[in-house]
Amino acid sequence: MGKVKLMLAFLSVALLAACGNDQNNEENAASENDAGIFVTTSFSILADVIDGVLGDSGEVDYLVPIGEEPHEYEPVPSDFRKVSDSSVFYTNGLGLEEWLERLIENTGETPVKSLSEGVTEIPLEGESGADPHAWLDPANIEIYAENVLADLSERFPDHKEIFAENAETYIQEINELDEWIKEQVEGIPEENRIIVVSENAFKYYGEAYDFETAGIWEINSGEEGTSGQINAIIDLVRDRDIPSLFVETTVDSRYIETVSEDTGVNIAGEVYTDAVGMDGSGAETYVDMMRHNTEVFVDGLMNQ
Repeated sequence: MGKVKLMLAFLSVALLAACGNDQNNEENAASENDAGIFVTTSFSILADVIDGVLGDSGEVDYLVPIGEEPHEYEPVPSDFRKVSDSSVFYTNGLGLEEWLERLIENTGETPVKSLSEGVTEIPLEGESGADPHAWLDPANIEIYAENVLADLSERFPDHKEIFAENAETYIQEINELDEWIKEQVEGIPEENRIIVVSENAFKYYGEAYDFETAGIWEINSGEEGTSGQINAIIDLVRDRDIPSLFVETTVDSRYIETVSEDTGVNIAGEVYTDAVGMDGSGAETYVDMMRHNTEVFVDGLMNQ
């Protein structure tokens, strides 16, 4: 009899524990569903902007891995699931995501929103269309953030006050970044104010902070690294007595290394164009990557 009572007591405790676990699981699931907002975007820089507005109200994920360039990305099966499960898919636009049509054909009815709407476009040189790298001017990132704010507020009106507060804080950080960059680059001599990289991606930055820019090629999705392109940059570097070259983290460095070897001009450092930095890089956010880029430009062009 004692053994029977003991067994019944044990089963009662086990049953209560199981019920408690089920209740906890249901509460956790409900909590996750309450957050409710899951959005996707094409690459990490946009994810940083979106996260700045979305905050703790939801989650943002991006498709193009850090270290890869987004121009000619090939979506993988998990990308289709991410986009299908999200409330909205944010893109840069300006022709950057050439793979977008293939993605949307396989992701159901997820709405797509371009964040570059409203920016003043800079045309590509020698090619049709606009340069898509508008995010490299902080003033344009403010436009991106405002577009995120407007879109999220319309889709999730219950959170619009929180979105507005988050956006105000984020935009203030961007304005402070803009002022900081102006102060940092002010002392670079006029004759040194030219940024030479592999892909001519810094035109918006150059327009904002009074730099000329040049690349071995115009855009990654075009013809890249031909002997004619390399020779043209070599001639430019020699004719202009350019003090330093720079290399992007998402581009094969061999092309700019060839220019460096042929001209004797040093590569001053790596800069970020199409992605933020890896964990531990010191450039994990948009603000940090722009600070890093500016410091590299100043070090390479100030006293050479």
